[in-house]
Amino acid sequence: MTLPGRGPGAAEHLVLPGVLTAEQAAETVAGIRAVQRPDGAIPWFRGHHLDPWDHVEAAMALDASGEHEAAARAYDWLARHQNEDGSWYAAYRDEAGSPPEDLGRESNFCAYAAVGVRHHYLATGDDAFLDRMWPVVHAAVSFVLELQEPGGQIGWRREADGTAVHDALLTGCSSVYHALRCALAIAEEREEPQPDWELAAGALGHAITGHPERFLDKNRYSMDWYYPVLGGAMTGQQAKARIEDGWDRFVVPGLGVRCVASNPWVTGGESCELALALWAIGESDRALEILQSVQHLRAEGGRYWTGYVFEGERAFWPEEFTTWTAGSLLLAVAALGGDEATTAVFGGERLPRGLEPDCCG
Repeated sequence: MTLPGRGPGAAEHLVLPGVLTAEQAAETVAGIRAVQRPDGAIPWFRGHHLDPWDHVEAAMALDASGEHEAAARAYDWLARHQNEDGSWYAAYRDEAGSPPEDLGRESNFCAYAAVGVRHHYLATGDDAFLDRMWPVVHAAVSFVLELQEPGGQIGWRREADGTAVHDALLTGCSSVYHALRCALAIAEEREEPQPDWELAAGALGHAITGHPERFLDKNRYSMDWYYPVLGGAMTGQQAKARIEDGWDRFVVPGLGVRCVASNPWVTGGESCELALALWAIGESDRALEILQSVQHLRAEGGRYWTGYVFEGERAFWPEEFTTWTAGSLLLAVAALGGDEATTAVFGGERLPRGLEPDCCG
């Protein structure tokens, strides 16, 4: 059985022992497709809201599975709903034409469009798509960089009334760093250099790797542990040391990764993202073990529970199946399976490095 939209053998990179068979992968892809609205929007699940970051994550999973037309519709939805200042709102109701649920605009959410656009282009080679989305990416990056602080970190949000929030989040900034590198790769593809973006990415990377005091203290969250690695700011021995430092604190053998260090709750999204980070630093065996450990979250129809409480009143919680959880799993499997677009985007291939400036000590 091959995945919808792919030729014979094209689903091989989504087959992983103990994680997915071809049939299971196709079922999970179909589950995401079933949630996507006719206008291209991909909410968390039907009846729940959409946020731009998770919308893009699900679209990337569709591209990794060969559902390029569905993914393109998701990006067209972004283009149609972009605000004049280049941003998107933090949350949209699952009703076409209804007002947004959260009028704040988060830097991480807005930047992530560049990662998805880069991934779709690498997956399809569609020059017309890149031409169409370049102004979208350019405007989004401009919005995000208006929130950059003198120390390189980026404020996490602009409130509904336009007030800039100066506090920076390490997880969000690590994702923005990844997005800036993808945006620079798109600019290079179009032969439109963006030296200001390079300087901004360099300053941001320097803050992430060397100045934890510039970010709010959220180290009880596993995302703050692995995201500097997943986003590509920390590499080599620094990345490996960071992963080792938090392993016993966050990883629950056989169950996955805690969302919060102090809580007996493992989540599929964090587990699959950690697997991607492990793969990116050459730890594919451990990445596979993590992906295998969260298969207890798989449910009927190829959907995935968001998380599981493993002490006390044990239960899948919250009672929801999220497209971004399924999407993160498919992307991690695609990376381990060698999917070219996914490995390039999350492995750093053809993304600019050496951006750290000498002026930001």
